[in-house]
Amino acid sequence: MSKRWALEWGKAIVLALVLWILIRSMLLQAFRIPSSSMENTFLVGDFLFVNKAVYGAEIPFTGHRLPAIREPRHNDLIVFDSPETPGLHVIKRVVGIPGDTLVMVDNRLWRNGYAADEPFVLLTNDHVDPTDPRMRDWQQCCLAGGDPDSYRPSLKNWGPIVVSKDSVFVMGDNRNNSYDSRYWGFLGRDRIAGQPLFVYFSFDKARGRLLSPFSAIRWSRLFSVPR
Repeated sequence: MSKRWALEWGKAIVLALVLWILIRSMLLQAFRIPSSSMENTFLVGDFLFVNKAVYGAEIPFTGHRLPAIREPRHNDLIVFDSPETPGLHVIKRVVGIPGDTLVMVDNRLWRNGYAADEPFVLLTNDHVDPTDPRMRDWQQCCLAGGDPDSYRPSLKNWGPIVVSKDSVFVMGDNRNNSYDSRYWGFLGRDRIAGQPLFVYFSFDKARGRLLSPFSAIRWSRLFSVPR
């Protein structure tokens, strides 16, 4: 009797582990917002569930993906593998898809000749417009006009550049406080892990230090759907 009981429990545990691996790898994954680069869409301390199936979930241990439900679109929020830090997941917004011509003039994004509608953008530190050699290093080869030798991109003024095949261009909603495609280049389609579903928990750590942990919960954000 004890052996049979142990066998049944063993089967249940193995099945639960297999289901957990499949769900985590192919359907849902938890994600925590660690920085302010996506304010006010996401706040530091937001905890999200991510839909991994929408862009084609990776099949465990194979390196292959299932067919995507759809491809990334303008203004999609996406979670992806960092192109610079292995194992790090990042969240940003898609502002350019393959073939788009992008240019930013005085902190305003233009896409294919039209001003992009971006009501979600938060602009801070508006008096600062730093340059960075990393931006020039990769953008020079993708310019759609102008002289590459005299090209000097800055945080709020760059382009025009054309988004390459099988890639997207992403930026943070907290536009002047985001480390994104402007610095490290196009994001490969194969790095996209999924799309945020909803905020299942949110905690203001700073408030928690001053008051009780219970009062630090952002109740209004629970189960909110990001846009």
